[in-house]
Formats: sequence, C-alpha cells, structure tokens
Amino acid sequence: MSEQKPLVKVTIDNITIDVAPGTTILNAARTIGGDVTPPAMCYYSKLEGSGGKCRTCLVEVAAGSTADPRPMPKLVASCRTTVMDGMVVKNCTSERVKDARNGVVEFLLMNHPLDCPICDQAGECHLQDLGYQHGKEGTRFEFARRTFEKIDIGPYIQLHMTRCILCYRCTYVADQLTPKRVHGILQRGDHAEISTYIARAIDNDFSGNMIDVCPVGALTDKTFRFKNRVWFTKPVDAHRDCTTPGCCGKTTLWLRGEEVYRVTSRKDEWGEVQSFDGKPGWICNSCRFDHKKATDWVIEGPTVISRHSVISQGHYVGMVKPAETIEKVMDGRTPKLLMDIHSVSEVNTKQEVK
Repeated sequence: MSEQKPLVKVTIDNITIDVAPGTTILNAARTIGGDVTPPAMCYYSKLEGSGGKCRTCLVEVAAGSTADPRPMPKLVASCRTTVMDGMVVKNCTSERVKDARNGVVEFLLMNHPLDCPICDQAGECHLQDLGYQHGKEGTRFEFARRTFEKIDIGPYIQLHMTRCILCYRCTYVADQLTPKRVHGILQRGDHAEISTYIARAIDNDFSGNMIDVCPVGALTDKTFRFKNRVWFTKPVDAHRDCTTPGCCGKTTLWLRGEEVYRVTSRKDEWGEVQSFDGKPGWICNSCRFDHKKATDWVIEGPTVISRHSVISQGHYVGMVKPAETIEKVMDGRTPKLLMDIHSVSEVNTKQEVK
C-alpha cells in the first residue's frame, strides 16, 4: 500500500490552505471560494485537457515556493499551474492581475456581438458576468466585427459562431463523450471558427452536453430558443430511471407553471456539471429533448440558486412569512378596516364593521 503524499501549503490572497500535490492554483482557490477564485471561461474540471485558452484566470505568483521564494516574472494561468509548497499567489489583491484581466475581457468582447437582449444565454452567461465584473465601460476596437451565418449542426443544436470565444469546450465533449467527433476548429488566427466537417450533422446520444458546457450563447437549444427567459422559469431538481449507458438521469427542469420549457444537466457553483458517485453527471439527448413533461420525472425540489443570480428573482427557497401583528395590537381589527374611509367619502357603499 503506497504512502500518502504530504500536503503542500499555499497562500492565496493572504489565505493559507493545505492541498494535495499536483493541485492547480485555480482548484486550490476554489476550495477557498468567493472573490479569491479566479474566473475561468475555457477550463472545465470534468473535461481532460481543457484550460489555457482564454487567459481570464491569470494570477500573480509572488513567491514560487519555500525552496525558491523568487516571484514569477509574468502572470501565469492558474488553471495550468500547479501549486508548490510555500507558494504565495495574488489574485484579487494584485493590481497587475486586475489590469491584465480587463485587457483579456476587452479581447474576448472585441468580436462578440452586443446582443444580450435577444440571446438565450442571457441571465446565465459566464461572459456576461465576466464583462460586468472585470470589463471596461467601452471598447477601443474601431473596425468591423467578424460575423458568421447561423447554422444547424444537428436536429437540436444551432451554432451562432459570431458569439463564440473559441474556448474549445464543445470539442472536448465530443472527443470524450462521443464515439466519433465530426466538428472542430477550422482555419487559424482571426479566421478560426467551429464548424462541422463538410456540413455533417451532430447526431450522437450526448451531443446536447455541448450546450451545457458552452460559456456563451454560441450553442443554443433549438427546442428552447426564443421561448422564454431563464429568470421567468423555475428550476427544480428531478430524476428518472434512464437506460442509456453513461446517462446519470439527474437533471434540472426549467418550469413555468406546469410546463417544462427545457431540461439541462445539474450545475455546481462554478457552472460545471455536478458529479454523482465520483462521475460527471452528463445526461443523454433522450432525457434532454424527449421528456418535456413533468409527469416523466420524479421532482426532488427547487434547485439551489445563488442569490446574486438574476435567476433567483422570485425563486425563494425556505421563505418564512412574518406573522401579522397589527390585528393583535388593534383588538382583532384587520389592516383594511383601519383604512376604511367609505363611510366618510360616500364613494362606495358603506361597510358595516362588526
């Protein structure tokens, strides 16, 4: 039986924690949470090889390790840099990081269309949150933005390449969840785009997971497109006994009244698919697109939503209504009768007070 490796000590924004060797700075910061955690647009812990593309998770390493306390001369991508014992990292406490992150956001928004009011991803868009938290008021880009025609890459998914930030997440999903990938990155540089090979359709059983991992509105659900806003719907956790191999059957139903508008995989606080029994909770297309009735599911209860999210409006969990005290103070008289002026104004029929 192999001996367990000793934990390494790392300090992030003046908070010291112990993590396992080989842990990245980003995952170490996620154990702390809050503003200490750098944002990430391309990294996805459930997808092998992801990260290192968007550079939004840049941090400053003020001390490399106890053995070599020299600072790293350049900012590093926290999703690709592993911690060392005695490492000191600055994220939200570094002015260099804030300035660099503003520049990265400006680059990401350089060709991104300002169509949030009509985008289905509005309200749950990671780029929207990133732009609000780390973006600037305006842009210095004075040239025409690149545009692409919308294309259908399958019976359920529409690709709006104009919004894509080339995070590569969807290609990793296709590589790791499906037997054969038929789409990828074409061209190079500012001509790079995601597309299918010779207009082939994506029709595998887990293609819908590409919608869940997309951080922007580039890949949208055609069955939900333009039907509702996410903040008007009520997310609830549900499950069913799915027979598709690899599908966990645990989902989030987005309801308005009794109607199911869409079905998605369950997300954690980082916007990634939740894990169940140590495995990512991917769902199949049958659960996602073919079961749009509440009676098809066993509803467990309301989904926990961050109170900072716009989706949380009108979505109250565990709310306790305060007791009415006026009747006790006014000898049982209701508040309406306290304001009864009908007998004086004679506008309406006089009401008898018992």
